[in-house]
Amino acid sequence: MQEVYDFANEKMTKSVKSLHNEYVSMRAGKASVSLLDKVVVDYYGCPTPVQQMAAVSVSEGRNLVIQPWDVSTINTIEKAIQASDLGVNPMNDGKVIRLNFPPLTEEKRKLLAKEVGKYAEEAKVAVRSIRR
Repeated sequence: MQEVYDFANEKMTKSVKSLHNEYVSMRAGKASVSLLDKVVVDYYGCPTPVQQMAAVSVSEGRNLVIQPWDVSTINTIEKAIQASDLGVNPMNDGKVIRLNFPPLTEEKRKLLAKEVGKYAEEAKVAVRSIRR
């Protein structure tokens, strides 16, 4: 009986963590360093997350500042950000990349609410299927 409980608990915890990761990657009004978690840069043929290549910080609530440790990679990082689905245009000044996140519009808020509901429903279905 304990094995079944442990198995179900492990699977349900994974489902909840997956939902949490989806929520963290969504932009809800202000900039967050975690928005760049899924941005991967091809660094000398090896896919590397941006956080491992640069110092990323939040500036003024709605801006992210990316300061690469190797300045020669700045164009590669910029292209990776443009290819991602963040919905922002990176501004490159030669030493740092700035990402300006505009305030959410009503239309964007409604789309965000739909996405949140969709992810929540997927997580509920996953938990229900584990209980069977």
